[in-house]
Amino acid sequence: MFESVATLLAEHEDLQTQLSDPAVHADAARARKINRRYAELSQIKAAHEHWTQAQDDLDAARELAKDDDSFAAEVPVLEERLASLQEKLRRLLIPRDPDDGRDVIMEIKGGEGGAESALFAADLLRMYLHYAESKGWKTELLDSNESDLGGYKDVQLAIKSNATDPSQGVWAHLKYEGGVHRVQRVPVTESQGRIHTSTTGVLVFPEVDEPEEVEINQNDLKIDVYRSSGPGGQSVNTTDSAVRITHLPTGIVVSMQNEKSQLQNREAGMRVLRARILARQQEEQAELDSAARKSQIRTMDRSERIRTYNFPENRIADHRTGYKAYNLDAVMNGALDAVIDSCIQFDEEARLADLGADA
Repeated sequence: MFESVATLLAEHEDLQTQLSDPAVHADAARARKINRRYAELSQIKAAHEHWTQAQDDLDAARELAKDDDSFAAEVPVLEERLASLQEKLRRLLIPRDPDDGRDVIMEIKGGEGGAESALFAADLLRMYLHYAESKGWKTELLDSNESDLGGYKDVQLAIKSNATDPSQGVWAHLKYEGGVHRVQRVPVTESQGRIHTSTTGVLVFPEVDEPEEVEINQNDLKIDVYRSSGPGGQSVNTTDSAVRITHLPTGIVVSMQNEKSQLQNREAGMRVLRARILARQQEEQAELDSAARKSQIRTMDRSERIRTYNFPENRIADHRTGYKAYNLDAVMNGALDAVIDSCIQFDEEARLADLGADA
């Protein structure tokens, strides 16, 4: 552990030197990357300093206790503090997901359950908007396809943070949200009061920092324009402002109709397309990389059922971590911290176990 800390502290010093160079800040993408890494290593540096100080305090207390019994009572307290600080440092040394500091693009899609699934998609959108607000993140509705009853057949949302610390990044928290979300409740369309089970899918992609990060050949794009449509398929404007972009090499299709301007819809569509292509590249690399982290609970399987929202029991349960609580009403209002923290902790424990097995 100490050898790795020494290496990281040397890297921290080097990054500090780079950040003092005005030329670095002339390249926004490079500066952003260096700042994220610097913020991450600054946490390790601070934790190491606290641990070192605690070790010195404990050594001093043990030495003084030989001649003064009053210092002996401090030894167990200092030992406990040292162990706590060492555990904190050990967790900070877990290799971090390089995308943790990125912003995200989230897609919420109706699944099994028809109208009820679309209504729950709207509920999930509201939940994530409130959660983002509690974190001080900015949100931008990129596109939406409303259902007849006021829900969403699908909706796309960009979530951004100004945090330089990767551990506070949007992706660091929301990457675990991808998968199938199951809801159990009495639908508004149910006249007999029976509980129905429906599902809604959530996809989360790290957003590309700079367009150049993902190269897209314009000749590989097929772009169609059409008129926007609202609930029931009716036309909502008289110009061809909606845009459908098809990336021919991958077959990825992105449609945008939220804006009245064709140019704005195209720009939003390209943002989503870049994020999807980046995610595709990362998935392919993970399959090829034998050292890819096996313990990560963020699944690449979009069909995995990850969570159940049981309204009659006011219960929320995460099927990956075993987390369960009876405060669903609060969760649906954005109180997601405990749920997401359980995912982060579960992931860290698994990675720590892997590090121990490899040691």
